[in-house]
Amino acid sequence: MKNKMKLPKWFDGTVYETGETVTNPFSGESYELNNLELSMYDFIMGCAMLPSTTLNDKIIKNWQDGLSWFRTHNGEAYMVLLD
Repeated sequence: MKNKMKLPKWFDGTVYETGETVTNPFSGESYELNNLELSMYDFIMGCAMLPSTTLNDKIIKNWQDGLSWFRTHNGEAYMVLLD
């Protein structure tokens, strides 16, 4: 599945050229992400850092869609980093 991975059309975040290892700050567990997974991970984490006063329906939907995309494309990394 990873060979045919694409970011969704709505994604307007930064698309990295390379991946890297990401560590869950709460559990200390790490997972190696490819460039697209890392791009979506950073988008998701960026949404989580927004103050609640700046959230709107579009941001919330994209955040939820980002989580769904990540869970679908790399469920194991999702469980380690985002669950």
